[in-house]
Amino acid sequence: MDAQLIRFSKFISLVLRHQPQHYGLTLDAQGWATIDDLLAAANRAGVPLTHALLQQVVAQNDKQRFAISADGRAIRASQGHSIAIDLALTPREPPPLLYHGTASRFVASIRTQGLLRRSRQHVHLSPDITTATKVGLRHGSPVVLTVASGAMHRDGYQFYCSENGVWLIEAVPVAYLAFPKQ
Repeated sequence: MDAQLIRFSKFISLVLRHQPQHYGLTLDAQGWATIDDLLAAANRAGVPLTHALLQQVVAQNDKQRFAISADGRAIRASQGHSIAIDLALTPREPPPLLYHGTASRFVASIRTQGLLRRSRQHVHLSPDITTATKVGLRHGSPVVLTVASGAMHRDGYQFYCSENGVWLIEAVPVAYLAFPKQ
């Protein structure tokens, strides 16, 4: 994705996941906004986003961060909200292992507290080590933690899988985490 599309993607993420009200945008309970309203908000903020560019951002985003409604008139972020949104996800049985990419500077805290959602609605887990490593790289020197998701599920924890394949859970206690050897 080129630099302009990355800039647009970051703006759309900010608006749809964290600050819709700051940009005069209203989301419904499931996080949907009309595309026309999003484009108007972007243009008011000096971001020259068009329908064609928005379609490119959605299509070329390697993480599939955004979903377009079936009728093509609305958009939402697939996950990662710090605002209250009901993505209407159904609990699912996860694979036996999932992965969480983080930066090495956070490992000491995670060893004592587990994985916490902090300001977001969920902890994000990846289905593979490669994806988790990419996530960790965004925050510094990457560390990939292994989550015993199958055991957690058997113990009554509920997992959800977003439209783009990111696994979501409210928290992961330390007992279900495996840390890499140092």
